[in-house]
Amino acid sequence: MADLTLFAGAARLPGGWRRDVRVAVRGGRIAAIATGAAAQPGDRYAACLIPGLPNLHSHAFQRAMAGLAEGRGAGDDGFWTWREVMYRFLDRLTPDDVAAIAALAYMEMLETGFTRVGEFHYLHHAPDGRGYDAPAEMAAAIAQAAETSGIGLTLLPVFYAWSGFGARPPLPQQRRFVSDRDGFARLVEGSRAAVAPLRDAVVGIAPHSLRAAAPDDLPPLVALAGEAPIHIHVAEQQREVDDCLAWSGRRPVEWLLDHVDVGSHWCLVHATHVTPAEAGGIVRAGAVVGLCPVTEANLGDGLFPAAAFRAAGGRFGVGSDSNVLIDATEELRLLEYGQRLSLRARNVLADGAGGATGAALHAGAVAGGAQALGVATGLAEGAAFDAVALDLSHPSLLGRRDDALLDALVFAAGRAGIDRVWRAGREWVSGGRHVARDAIRARYARVIGRLLA
Repeated sequence: MADLTLFAGAARLPGGWRRDVRVAVRGGRIAAIATGAAAQPGDRYAACLIPGLPNLHSHAFQRAMAGLAEGRGAGDDGFWTWREVMYRFLDRLTPDDVAAIAALAYMEMLETGFTRVGEFHYLHHAPDGRGYDAPAEMAAAIAQAAETSGIGLTLLPVFYAWSGFGARPPLPQQRRFVSDRDGFARLVEGSRAAVAPLRDAVVGIAPHSLRAAAPDDLPPLVALAGEAPIHIHVAEQQREVDDCLAWSGRRPVEWLLDHVDVGSHWCLVHATHVTPAEAGGIVRAGAVVGLCPVTEANLGDGLFPAAAFRAAGGRFGVGSDSNVLIDATEELRLLEYGQRLSLRARNVLADGAGGATGAALHAGAVAGGAQALGVATGLAEGAAFDAVALDLSHPSLLGRRDDALLDALVFAAGRAGIDRVWRAGREWVSGGRHVARDAIRARYARVIGRLLA
């Protein structure tokens, strides 16, 4: 249902918490908001309403390999050994498999309070590396999963041409990712057609990294994007920084800011290993940093200096990346806890003295995620009605009001504190369960049964 009127006892609007809020939704978007209002016959009811959270970085197919890379190898384990497991896993995936896996991942995102996903999509070709007859066959599978689950989609087709700095030839294991510039332009065109039937879908582009996109590749990619979102992996691991220094004499973020006109429609994913000067450059550019705390912890990447970045006015969002664990509140909680462990302090990312940490994390991730995904969001007129109703009967939410509710949600209740989720005016989650959960899980189980047989 895309049209409804909902009355909330309390709602977190862009200007802060308001009481007795009536929200009129027409065509999936918020047509009007009245505060201090009275409920009317026929209104839906929610005790407490907050905006849905954008998930700005996902590789949906990796949901199916969650837990498969947790056995220690003979040497030191890290991102690069995890990547070898990923290469082996994806060799058998078909478009139908990807659609089933992504539908499960997107269903789980909605159940935990994510309402839009930025799909950093680089699995383009058949297992032998040849293109499908339709260049965007795999992108169409992602679009199908978004339609099945109901999640909002910002599709980010990935340009991947090289295996290392200095335009080193791609590895055989990367054959399903690799495109030249002309082929990538066709892929983007096909991706736009694939998502066209979806409500308010966005297509951006994603140079995979400075390892995979050479300097000469970047200007035509930026031109292809126009004003659409541009996302790039950068400075995730220390080895990447070392390799970039050896190649160019510059660190990855430093090189990017010096050679490309990075602006507010850019998202620098991870940016884990940055200097204060580089972080300042990101702030001045108005770009968003895409942080994926669960995956970054799982891979042993390191910690982004979020406290100093936030204090300087930096913009951030969160993503589920490898989807080893999908939980919106866990991403926010671990973001703060990583800073606490690093700095040996508490409430590091709160907005000053007396500030509520969970509320600051949630508000920052809503604003930064929306910017990175190219949409307006939040409970504001004109935005899609992407909203979450909290279960105020949850033990950790009892007696809480306003920002204390968000603190309790992020640090105590977690996903169990979520009751209902609307995306573009349609209720996709009720009582914490997705309306199509059984069918989506059954399809996923059939795919996994074959892949892991």
